[in-house]
Amino acid sequence: MRKGHRPRTMLAVALLLLASASLVRAHDWNDAQIKWLSYDDALATAKKEHKPICLIVFTEWCPHCANYSKVFADPAVVERAKRFVMVHVDSDKQGDVAKQFALDGGYIPRTLFLSSDGKVDPSIQAPRDRYRYFYDEHAPASVLAGMDAALQKLK
Repeated sequence: MRKGHRPRTMLAVALLLLASASLVRAHDWNDAQIKWLSYDDALATAKKEHKPICLIVFTEWCPHCANYSKVFADPAVVERAKRFVMVHVDSDKQGDVAKQFALDGGYIPRTLFLSSDGKVDPSIQAPRDRYRYFYDEHAPASVLAGMDAALQKLK
C-alpha cells in the first residue's frame, strides 16, 4: 500500500460502519411499544382475539421504509396499534407472503388491512390513484386515517 492511502482506507471503512449502523437504527419500527408478529402468528392471534390485522410489507434497504418506520413511534399510532394485530413482512425474506399482498404492484412500503380471518379489504387505502397502499412516510395522519377506516369496516 502506498504511503498516505492507509488513512483514507481507514476513513472509508469507518464511514461504511457508521452508515451501516444508521441503517439498522433507521428501521426501528418501535418494537418497544408495538407488538409486531410474524405473518403466521398474526393470523392465529387475529382469529383468537377478533382483531383486524395491519400488515406492512417492507425491506431493510428501502429509504422510504426507513422513513415510514419512524411514523410508528408517534403516540397516536402506538395507541391505535393496540386495536390491531400488527405484522410486518420483509419482502426480501418472505417474498411468497409479500407477493400475496401486491394488489397493485410490488412497491414498498405497502400497508394493507385484513379482517380477523386474514382477508384483505382492498378498499381501505391511501388517498391516491397510484400506489394505493403507500401511506405518507413522514406523517402519521395518513396511516391513522387508514387504521380508523379499517376499524370501522372490519369490526
